[in-house]
Parts: sequence; C-alpha cells; structure tokens
Amino acid sequence: MSSTNRQSSQLLTPSIPRPPPSLPKNSNSSVPTLTRNVDPSLSTGVLRERPGEQPLLPAEKVYPIQIGTELFRLSGASITSDAPSYFTHFFEDQVRQTEGNQSIKTLYIDRDPTVFHDIARHLQGYCVQPLDGTHYVRLFADAQFYSLPRLISQLFSSEIFIQIGDHNFQVPRDIFSSPGDSPNFFTLGFGLFFATREETFPGLDRTGLLRPPPIASPCVPSRSANVFSQLLHLLRGYPLRIENEDHRAELLRDCRYFHLRGLEQKLIAHEITYNPERQTLEILLRLDDVKPSGISFVQDENKNIPSSLSVNVTTGWVHYARPFVDETPLELILEIGSDHTILNLGPNGKNQAMFHGLTKARVSALLQVVAGKVGTPLSISAETMVKFIMDTTTDLTLDGKPADAVRESKTTQIAERIGTAMSPESKKRKLDDGLESVVREWKVRTGQWRLRVQQEAGKNGAEIVLVAVKVDAFMCERAKNARRKFLS
Repeated sequence: MSSTNRQSSQLLTPSIPRPPPSLPKNSNSSVPTLTRNVDPSLSTGVLRERPGEQPLLPAEKVYPIQIGTELFRLSGASITSDAPSYFTHFFEDQVRQTEGNQSIKTLYIDRDPTVFHDIARHLQGYCVQPLDGTHYVRLFADAQFYSLPRLISQLFSSEIFIQIGDHNFQVPRDIFSSPGDSPNFFTLGFGLFFATREETFPGLDRTGLLRPPPIASPCVPSRSANVFSQLLHLLRGYPLRIENEDHRAELLRDCRYFHLRGLEQKLIAHEITYNPERQTLEILLRLDDVKPSGISFVQDENKNIPSSLSVNVTTGWVHYARPFVDETPLELILEIGSDHTILNLGPNGKNQAMFHGLTKARVSALLQVVAGKVGTPLSISAETMVKFIMDTTTDLTLDGKPADAVRESKTTQIAERIGTAMSPESKKRKLDDGLESVVREWKVRTGQWRLRVQQEAGKNGAEIVLVAVKVDAFMCERAKNARRKFLS
C-alpha cells in the first residue's frame, strides 16, 4: 500500500510480516533512522530516555489505534516497548510524512478488540498469560498479525494449551525432558503451528495476505481427560497406584498415542529382583513388552568349554534393559502366556517348546535378535521349535497341582489319566532331528523362562535354550476346563 493511499484510507489492515517490516531507507530525509537492539525473549522495561537515540515516537505522546469498534490510546513508550512492529512502522511513517506539522491519523484495524485488550496490557508492561487454548491461539494469531516480537517469543515458550477429552490442560514444555518422552504428539503436532518462528503457518503463501488464517485451538476429543491427567501426574515425578491390568492398559494405550516412549517403558508390567543364588539382578517381562533395542548378550565368566571348542562356541545368558529407563542390562526372565505354548516331552531329554499364533512370530523375531547379538551362527528351527530345560529350581504346576519338574520331564512312562478321546495325552511328533517319537504334550497357561545360549549337543555350534523358571501347564482338557469361570 503506497503512502498516499495510507493517508486517505480509513481502514488499514496489515499483512502478516515475515520478517517484521523494517523502516524505509530515504537518503533525502533529514530524520535519522531508528536502530533497536531488542532481545525478543527478554523485557527490561522502557527507559524514558535512551542515550544516543533520537526516538521518532516520543514516550509521552499518545497515539490512537481503533480496533474494531473500540478506540485505544497508547503512549509512544507502550508502542515501542515491543518493536519493531506494525504499530511502530505505521506511526513512524506518519511522523516522516507529516514532519511533525500535522496531527497523527488514527490507525484503524479490523480485528477483535477483546483480544487487543490483552495486547495493550502487554505493551503497557503487564505480563499476559493465556487462559486456555482458544485464548492462546487468538493471542498468537494477533501477535503475528501485529508483528510483536517479544509477545511472539513469550507465546512460543509458554505452556502448551490443549483440550483432551472435555478438559483443558496447560502442559509445561519442560515436562517432556525425560529420555524417550520427546519428540512426542505435543512437540510435533502442537509445534507444527506454534513452535517454528521461521515458518509460523507452514504451506501458506503470505504474499499479499490481509489477515492470518483461522486457527482452531488444539483439541483431542478422542482421548480420556482422566487418563491424561494421570500421565501428567507421572511425568511430574509423582508415583501412581495402578489398580489393575485394565488400568495399566489404559495408561499404556495413551502413552503410545501421545508417543511418550520413556513413560511407556516405566509403566509396562515388570519386576526387578535380586537373585542371591545367582548373584545377579533379574528383570521379569512379558514377551509382548520386549523391545529389540533392549536385548543384549552376556557371556559366562567361567566357561567350562574344551579348548578345541572355545573359539567356535559362545555361552551365556540373554539380558535386557528397558529403553530410556535402565542403564544396566539385567538378566531376562521372559513370561509367555495366552495358552500359545505347547511343551513336547520326548525320550532322552528331547524336550521342545512349540508356539502358535502371534506368539510364534514374536518368539521367532526374538530368537533372530538374540542370534544377532551373540554374533555367531545359532541353530534355530524353521518351525520355531525351541529346546527347553527344567531343573530342580523350576516351579511346576501340572493340572492345577504342584509337581516335580525333574521327575516329570524325565518320565517316559505314560500314566493313565482321565481325558477325552479327542485329547489324548501322548502323541507322535516329528522332532527337530527328523525322527518321529512318542511324546507327552503339555499345554502351558503361563510360563517364565530364562534364555541361554549354549553348545549344541553333538555339534560344534551353539543353540538357544529356554530354561524353565515357573510353568503352569495342563495335560488334559479336563484340567483346562476346571480352570474356566462362568461369565456371570
């Protein structure tokens, strides 16, 4: 807009500046160009006199600004407190054109006067804080519209205002300082419009733009406000009592939705204990919660391996450290449930575990990761049949009753038990050596296992073995049915 049109116009609508408009350079003008060194993130107040400067807008003079239907009168001190801005650009241009001989024209802007009340308070030196998400986006849009660098910087660094469910939240930006909690939904989504000074409205061509586009306040109506408030409680460092597994599942579901990976790892079901017999720290985790990045392999310190095999065979235990949480890997005890594990007890200790459904895919992926961590070729069955061992330390529950794990795993005689013809206790199975053998079949409700890498029997290579810690299994369908519960 030319200077002639600006004098005759009664309604002036500024375009969104990028960068903020600078003063025009006129070599013929006797008025010196005003130079400012303003730190947008810091306000030190307004001095009545600036040494070495000749201000174009005297601090005591009042300048009229009409926003919508309301007239505001701001002093030169207030207008220059957040500069350079559209206001300083307009009124300094008026001073140059009139050379002090005429009165300054009123600046008319067609914007919301209610929002400008807060902006006027900001210019007068008061601290202005957004009340909610709607208030925030209106302040933000008009701060950009009027090109107020200090207010823009203040809003950039303020709390995140967002509505979750039916409740408004003010989320401090530094609450996501823990490892793994950033970047997240808020720093990526909220920051798309409110966290990049260089590109405030990404994808928008602002050439000739008369006003900013309408911005809706951030809102996530599909998530629970109650669950999110509990997540904030945890992020602030306070403990939270998890009532049951359904409660834990709700927290984890929203952790994944908001991409709070560090908090998620703290919330997954786990147990860390010290084993005095093994003199090591152990971590118990469900198979579903194991991340490949947390798996590691620790070799045995005292390996009783013949020297001829020591070059080719590596033995040890699989360890695990929760990503973003645990600094030191702990010996892993893996819990596998969901009735997807079948134990085949064959002759001569040829005991193998079979997996079905999604559990099979997860176990197969886990074994591949372990093989990569070991760094030597490992024998892994294509059918994901894994050798398992039960010893004197294994706690075994069989058909709902305590049982001796060693005796049961070595027994070859098939005992007569009550069952149906459709579920025989013994079956013929083809083991991983290609031979068919009569085996006893146990269906596992839940099992806890250590993962060991050891020398493969009769070969120079290594294999992954499941070492049973605690097993709850049944042999006949009657035992399984006895554990069922009625729905009502």
